[in-house]
Amino acid sequence: MTTRAGFVALIGEPNAGKSTLLNRMVGAKVSIVTHKVQTTRARIRGVAMEGQSQIVFVDTPGLFQPRRRLDRAMVAAAWGGAADADVIVLLIEAQRGVTEGVERILEGLGDIGQGRKVALAINKIDRVQSEVLLGLTKDLNDRYAFVETFLISAERGHGIETLRGWLANEVPQGPWLYPEDQIADLPMRMIAAEMTREKLTLRLHQELPYQLTVETEGWEERKDGSAKIDQLIYVIRDGHKGIVLGHKGETIKAVSKAAREELEEFLGRKVHLFLQVKVRPNWLDEAERYSQMGLEFKDGNA
Repeated sequence: MTTRAGFVALIGEPNAGKSTLLNRMVGAKVSIVTHKVQTTRARIRGVAMEGQSQIVFVDTPGLFQPRRRLDRAMVAAAWGGAADADVIVLLIEAQRGVTEGVERILEGLGDIGQGRKVALAINKIDRVQSEVLLGLTKDLNDRYAFVETFLISAERGHGIETLRGWLANEVPQGPWLYPEDQIADLPMRMIAAEMTREKLTLRLHQELPYQLTVETEGWEERKDGSAKIDQLIYVIRDGHKGIVLGHKGETIKAVSKAAREELEEFLGRKVHLFLQVKVRPNWLDEAERYSQMGLEFKDGNA
């Protein structure tokens, strides 16, 4: 029985739906999904099984014009993920079409795409008319020689099985890279931190979306089968600490409850989650924070 296994990079602009697509492909929530752009920082991998094929998805940060050190490290990680992959899937949002950002990505693909298969997936197809979709498909294929084009809705699940089936045939022959039951190669501590950060981002997206980070400081397996998880939320100034805590601690309590419930569902057992907020003015410039997010600090250099 021939087995296949390989890496598939999902690339695209922020908010194109890469994380939603990854979660849909893998069948579990391994990548943070918010309506705020640039929320995926690390190259989160989800593993999908399709027949005798193991598809390892590299969910890259969105490609955009970087301004800060963190931005530059995220963009470097995105292109690095694409360069390491066997197959690249460029995800385009149907209603946004060919933006300046998409044009920049197509230019970058000129180098990165050489020697590997690059497919096009047009997402959120339910939001545009069919003639717009046809025009966009033609325009994009005129600009780059995609090996296949898929019309999908990651949110609704349309076209996902077709794309996954195609990828299963395109990854190289070879032994599986991960145990069959392992859906993400991120350490559980990091997945737990991402879940809490998602809840914070959803709740505080207008006040301070990118100026906080979450780290899982402690993880204790208890005799009764539950897990005690201690997390630190870093913010860059005192005023932000108050925002995260909220009036009489209401915000942090709500975030903690939502994150705990999701972690319990994910782990299938009881979780005791303890959150602490600390002010760390320079966390955006600390090499250690970057390595914990799976990013290269040096990539943030201008």
